[in-house]
Amino acid sequence: MAEQGSERPNVRITDARTMRALAHPARIEIVDHLTVTGAAMTATECAGLVGLSPSATSYHLRELAKYGLVEQAPSQGDGRERRWRSTGAGLTLDADAEHPESYAAERALVDLYLARDKERIREWMGRQPQETRQWREASHLMGLHLMVTAEELAELNEKVRTLMDPYRLRDRPETEGARQVVVQYAAFPITHDGT
Repeated sequence: MAEQGSERPNVRITDARTMRALAHPARIEIVDHLTVTGAAMTATECAGLVGLSPSATSYHLRELAKYGLVEQAPSQGDGRERRWRSTGAGLTLDADAEHPESYAAERALVDLYLARDKERIREWMGRQPQETRQWREASHLMGLHLMVTAEELAELNEKVRTLMDPYRLRDRPETEGARQVVVQYAAFPITHDGT
């Protein structure tokens, strides 16, 4: 299914305008799906993912392309259908320290991602009784407190990324019994009072 390999680098977003352009639930879902799967899709196919009309989705795709988050993919067949794909293997948010407005835009964008992730967890908790015992036991919510230096945390983050890389959806062949799983990982320092 992957039409572009993971050898493409992540798209690094530093400016507030691009972050604000992405900060829409439908746009986040479109970019996320195209990035995670490596697929090239039409506006109509993307509309089915986000519950919008094809014309509204086409507008969002054009806006995402304007900011370098998606691009037109090579056409298939007779070329009448415009297909879109992600421009990178992932997104990296990196607010520009020289421009404080980019921090505000990054915060707003991260808030949308966190709200989506929280909803995914709630949805999982709600459907656990219908899941098999095997999947219930394999799933995990974890919160650990560690004592590390900044260098150790960077090393730990790289090890976690390396550990997960072989299982990335866009690069993994169909495997019997495998399902799409989301891993939400956050590692950051807290204040001395535990907040």
